Amino acid sequence: MNRTLEHILSRVQKPARYTGGEYNAVVKRQDEVDTRFALCFPDTYEIGMSNLGVRILYGVMTRMEGVWCQRVFAPWADMEEEMRREGVPLYGLESGDPIADFDLIGFSLGYELAYTNVLNMLDLAGLPLHAADRRGLAPIVVAGGTCAFNPEPLAPFVDIFSLGEGEDVTVELIQLYRRAREECWEKEEFLQAAARVPGLYVPSLYDAIYRPDGTMEAITPRDGAPAVVTKRIVQDFDKSYFPVDTIVPSTEIVHDRVMLELFRGCIRGCRFCQAGYAYRPVRARDPKLLVEQGIAACESSGYQEMTLSSLSTSDYRPLEGLCDGLLDWCEPRKISLSLPSLRADNFSMGLMERLQHVRKSGLTFAPEAGTQRLRDAINKNVTEADLLQSCRTAFSGGWSSVKLYFMLGLPTETDEDVLGIADLAEKVYQAWREVTPNPRRGVTITVSTACFVPKPHTAFQWEAQVSMEEYRRRVKLLRENMRGRSIKYNWHDPETSFLEAVLSRGDRRLAGVLEQVWRMGARLDAWSEHFSFERWMQAMEACGLDPAFYANRVRPREEVLPWSVTSTGVSTPFLWRERERAYQGVITPDCRKQCTGCGADKLYPGGKCDA
Repeated sequence: MNRTLEHILSRVQKPARYTGGEYNAVVKRQDEVDTRFALCFPDTYEIGMSNLGVRILYGVMTRMEGVWCQRVFAPWADMEEEMRREGVPLYGLESGDPIADFDLIGFSLGYELAYTNVLNMLDLAGLPLHAADRRGLAPIVVAGGTCAFNPEPLAPFVDIFSLGEGEDVTVELIQLYRRAREECWEKEEFLQAAARVPGLYVPSLYDAIYRPDGTMEAITPRDGAPAVVTKRIVQDFDKSYFPVDTIVPSTEIVHDRVMLELFRGCIRGCRFCQAGYAYRPVRARDPKLLVEQGIAACESSGYQEMTLSSLSTSDYRPLEGLCDGLLDWCEPRKISLSLPSLRADNFSMGLMERLQHVRKSGLTFAPEAGTQRLRDAINKNVTEADLLQSCRTAFSGGWSSVKLYFMLGLPTETDEDVLGIADLAEKVYQAWREVTPNPRRGVTITVSTACFVPKPHTAFQWEAQVSMEEYRRRVKLLRENMRGRSIKYNWHDPETSFLEAVLSRGDRRLAGVLEQVWRMGARLDAWSEHFSFERWMQAMEACGLDPAFYANRVRPREEVLPWSVTSTGVSTPFLWRERERAYQGVITPDCRKQCTGCGADKLYPGGKCDA
């Protein structure tokens, strides 16, 4: 650590965020390295180190001979101020070297309100914001993650977007880069070659054309780039990399535990869920392999907690057998298992009793909507009877706290659906009264609502988000009808959800807004103490753009969507059909009951997924 940085760290909060040197971090000798990759997470250390995808990519690249992957996180405001004052550029944690000197810089994009952090980190590195102004072969700026499925708002700043799962395509990109460097390619030549790699989208090779009304006329490829870029997936999940020797942070992080990924994809088909479509098809790991990986990860890290992680963990077929295998090893060592993702229609009391025999933490369910009509419209496939029976089972087993998550503003929602949330919460309370012999012990039922955000590549990608005023009206209606001291109601503010809708559904013109709002001081927008809605609205006005055009407008089927150049493998006709079924109130069975013909199975060997 250089003396300037050492001097700075004494003046900032949580200096361990910026020191590196953690157990299991990989440090390589400079003379053994020919390619350096800065793996950037555009949020704080505590958030980024909790991200399993970051840990996986870190391990994949550090295993490559001659490649040194180093982690980079967004500094907190106090650290940024000190870095700018002292002239310290953004650096990799493993070496302390400025990332501007690296070969590739990759950003993991999981949340739209982190976009200004991407710009801020490029500026802190001393690099031009715009890809066109970074003329040499190094560094190449890459971005991936769920948000990359609509890359357009960040298109002018990023050289290459990686769509889908990065384990394989990242290796291919690094190999291509090495070839380009050895053969002295120009940057443009390298980008054209990268565009021919499946899963890589090079925005500079596409021209965005707009109609007079502001809608898109076309996104036109040139120089041999494909018309549509389809995501990459890991073909053999049992053989894919899992971070057994995971880094152990030197300071507390959000998810300070081993995260064991059971499967990717989801069988359910909720029409609002971007992850459910984006991570198809379903691919599961063998339970024996999972037991081995979980034990090895705990032994390597010393963690005392393991989370069984997936989009819907309770849908993993051999879940109980897996838990038995893990508990045989975990119980004698006082290591706890947790299931963060539960469904009300397959809640297992026996399993939960075993997993939480030390203490009974609160349970969380996500009915999403207050009435069965609306749950059918969004294809949630959970009934009121499912939820109440699961709550009765939990309450009779000693649980005294349950959290219920809902969305307001879903397509076709009425005031009756909103009031149904209050009614359902009351029924959960009555279920507790029915099965609890000693009601003086008390119960806490927490209802939380967020504003629905129509996301790209979902059945609701054409829908409008309700206005902020309408969302507040529905919150007020629900709040005034929520009864009982045991029922608590929390709601998410509409401003951040509005901006999330704008950015997730936006086109390339929003890049000007991102640059403008960043120059006005925006960064760390996911944190309430730094977020300023007024600043964003001023930037929109300065750029002559109406945010409601992006967030609050229903889009016709024939409109060219900004994200139409990317594909999750799920076909657009299938998504439109699901939208029509939503308005008809018709459910689509989950993938285990019947193949829905979404198209994602074509990405898998033999055209068959593990559902």
